[in-house]
Amino acid sequence: MTKCKPLWKLLGLLLLPLFPLHSQTRLSLQEAIQYGVTHNINVKNANTDAASANSRIGEIRAIGLPQVNASVSILDNLIIQRAFLPAVFFDQNAPADAPPIAVQFGVKYSGQAAVQLTQILFNAQWLLGLKAAAAFRDLAQKNVNQSKITVAENVAKAYYGALIAEERAKLLDLNIARLDSTVREMSAMNKTGFVEKIDVDRLEVALNNLKTEKQKVANLIQLSHYLLKFQMGMPIEEAVSLTDRITEADVARIEIEAKTEDAGAFDYNQRVDYSILKTNLKLAEMDVENNKRGYYPTVAAFAGYGYNTGRNTFGDVFGSPWFNNANIGLSVNVPIFDGFLKKYKIQQARYTVEKTKQSIGLVEQGIDFQIKSANVTINNGLETLKTQKRNLDLAQEVLRVSKIKYQAGTGSNIEVITAESALKEAQTNYFASLYDLLLAKIDLDKAKGKIAP
Repeated sequence: MTKCKPLWKLLGLLLLPLFPLHSQTRLSLQEAIQYGVTHNINVKNANTDAASANSRIGEIRAIGLPQVNASVSILDNLIIQRAFLPAVFFDQNAPADAPPIAVQFGVKYSGQAAVQLTQILFNAQWLLGLKAAAAFRDLAQKNVNQSKITVAENVAKAYYGALIAEERAKLLDLNIARLDSTVREMSAMNKTGFVEKIDVDRLEVALNNLKTEKQKVANLIQLSHYLLKFQMGMPIEEAVSLTDRITEADVARIEIEAKTEDAGAFDYNQRVDYSILKTNLKLAEMDVENNKRGYYPTVAAFAGYGYNTGRNTFGDVFGSPWFNNANIGLSVNVPIFDGFLKKYKIQQARYTVEKTKQSIGLVEQGIDFQIKSANVTINNGLETLKTQKRNLDLAQEVLRVSKIKYQAGTGSNIEVITAESALKEAQTNYFASLYDLLLAKIDLDKAKGKIAP
């Protein structure tokens, strides 16, 4: 009997898909990530927030532009208010103690139309707001990038999960084919009297267990594809085919990177969440300055032009002449005392700055821990993977020798079945350790800010 092929050769044998393809979408890992950062709802919401931030910036700028308002009014004085004038205004001979005379001032109907223009000449808070607009836009874009990085991380983990499940299924197919061949050989030997029926039955039980395991893995593949499409924002009913394959070179590359880690200090600004905190700190400091500028005066210029008229008959309001009027002016508003309102606002803003600085320190410590932890996990994962690879090779060799011994009559059927079970367990353990290693590499890349959408 031929010797079992090495694992990496076995992984490349079954290139045909596990299920019939019907207009499947073929995706590499990078293509899946690109699809995710384009179609995932969380990324779309982040882009919507960024667009909203741009609108907010436009709103701030608009405050400093000329403000023009027009108004038109028609007034019906139902009861004209009376003014009280001394009697001597009407009769110079009236006694000094004569009661005042009530006189109506005004007309029944009046109309007014005007246009007013206002322009801010100086407002310290608005000028600072213009400077903050750039930081606000930067923050919105960083939030979009953070959302994309999270999607890229989740898509990569889901992709590797589906890929590992598919590779497990391929090896199970090989195991089933090999054991099925053995069952047929043993059945033929049983018919000629060289093998007992119970030995064939035991092998059939092992074969059925493998087929059951294959069905479980097939269900796992389906669920893994569902998870991948969910993380990508792809319709669940769309069929996908994964084109990437995990090779020995991938593991070697991880091992090389683990051995050549930079000894220098890590630049925290490579992490988008850290960069977001720094931008928040900048905005918080601007908020302190903004509240301080509340003590500054504001200066604005204004100009107005309009027409008015007044008549005692409603119809005459529209048929009689309207008289024009105009005005220009300058207004200066100087805050004097507001009950210490701005003082307490400044205190609150300073507390926010202090809290943000403390959060930055905490994030720095967290990043250091994440990098150390991920490095340790990768090193442990590499050692575990080597051990599981060795166990897998040994299990393949034990199965090969057990079958030779059994066919030669020097071994038992139980040894073959035990070796088959040990091989399946070794394969499962190997793929579990491989998946853990890939996840650890993703976590390390995220910790070091290397995940780029």
